Amino acid sequence: MANPDPRAYEDMSPFEIKDALIQLARASGQKSAHAFLNAGRGNPNWIATRAREAFFTLGQFGLAEAARVMDRPAGLSGMPREAGIAARMPPVPLIGFALHRFGFDPDAFVHELVDAIMGDNYPEPARMLVHVEQVVHEYLLHAMCGGLRPAGRFDLFATEGASAAICYVLRSLKSNRLLRFGDHIALGTPIFSPYLEIPELEDFGLRPVFIEATAENAFQYNDTELEKLLDPRVKAFFLVNPGNPTSVAIGPAARAVIVRLVREQRPDLMLLTDDVYATFVDGFRSLMADLPANTIGVYSFSKYFGSTGWRLGAIALHQDNIFDPAIAALPETDKLALDNRYGSLAPDPREIRFIDRIVADSRDVALRHTAGLSGPQQAMMALFALAELADGQGTYRQACLALPRKRQDALHEGMGIAVPPDPLSDHYYGLIDVESWLRAHAGDTVADFVIRTVHPLDIVFRLARDHGIVLLNGGGFHAPDWTVRVSYANLDDTVYRDIGRAIRTIAQDYIRLYEQRQEHPPCAKQS
Repeated sequence: MANPDPRAYEDMSPFEIKDALIQLARASGQKSAHAFLNAGRGNPNWIATRAREAFFTLGQFGLAEAARVMDRPAGLSGMPREAGIAARMPPVPLIGFALHRFGFDPDAFVHELVDAIMGDNYPEPARMLVHVEQVVHEYLLHAMCGGLRPAGRFDLFATEGASAAICYVLRSLKSNRLLRFGDHIALGTPIFSPYLEIPELEDFGLRPVFIEATAENAFQYNDTELEKLLDPRVKAFFLVNPGNPTSVAIGPAARAVIVRLVREQRPDLMLLTDDVYATFVDGFRSLMADLPANTIGVYSFSKYFGSTGWRLGAIALHQDNIFDPAIAALPETDKLALDNRYGSLAPDPREIRFIDRIVADSRDVALRHTAGLSGPQQAMMALFALAELADGQGTYRQACLALPRKRQDALHEGMGIAVPPDPLSDHYYGLIDVESWLRAHAGDTVADFVIRTVHPLDIVFRLARDHGIVLLNGGGFHAPDWTVRVSYANLDDTVYRDIGRAIRTIAQDYIRLYEQRQEHPPCAKQS
């Protein structure tokens, strides 16, 4: 393809721009010795094996159990039965661990998993299978609470990944009049770019208020920014923690400010937190642990367990929350409208909790009886959770965390920069600041010149065209325009040094452009 004009792409999402970048990068590889390297998307290139081993063992066992009930030559069998199933099961260490940890009835638990893997029944309850919910609940508290758990219990809704979870939550907040057209919603930025786009869609019509975490403040929210949440027009605060693309978790100081602000001044503020990268930060603590009543937590198993293709996520809502009372306090006209919306589900629809309304809304209410994540997906989710809970020494976690950290070090080495360790970083992504590199290596005059004369999207297009490398532009995430996001998750260790060198080469080209302009300034226009 012809070299595109970056200005034509400046209003597009980074995830749409990447298609043009991929086309350029592939063409570059065909014309030169450059390998095509797509570090733009965060699909990990590792998988967690122990849970998968258990899954396939249970799958083979389930087929044998089905044949015990009915076995026809045409490849037709019955449905596994519960009575005595645990005693017939081959040794599966994760199942033994779960029975000891949770005290489940062996037949009931094993049958739930085997039947789920066979996929021969509608998920029941639709919100989440009984034993699976208890296992995942324990895993989420283990992963989200930094060792100090809140009182009470969360209800969970298993979803097809975190993206679906976010869409379901926002849809139900709108349907239940907790968010209305024109309401203000705070977004913690920089943030995953689709989350910038969703609130302003016609379906929601929300007005975003940006709570900025700047590089100068180590991507932490300062007091001035958090004071924006005191505006009563701001109904909700939506954030990714640890951040995407910043890869930095909210630190104790900022978290304490948020907790104090909500408890003392904004007890009505709704919090929505996407904590998909939580397990990559030691001692991570989510807002759902500190402010459980106000927080809807969203988590995905995709990154940590290398399971993006499984589409495994969950919504967590504390049983003692602000959402149910807020619905109960709506004006009578709104309640009557909601009675009509949910009237087919219960004799008294006003008793339906918000978490169950989310389940119903995920299937436009009328198809609520077909809601729920598929059985095989729920079984896989439970086994991933059990694998982490059973790993008392944290061997998988340490091996998993070491991969992106090693790759980050290689990229920094390639760029010739040293970055101090940050205990709040998950190291999953890197936000590379080209402007800062220019100021440090060539001075403010050169950096100012480059910013004036070069479009900030130029760097991602040049990386693709000249080096076969796909990165995403930071500006599309509401990060500084002269940053690029690199994923440390999805390429071999050996290539990240080359990516760093390529970024440095382009930055040096900008310096040479400045020097050439000094030697041969453009002719002044005649008046």
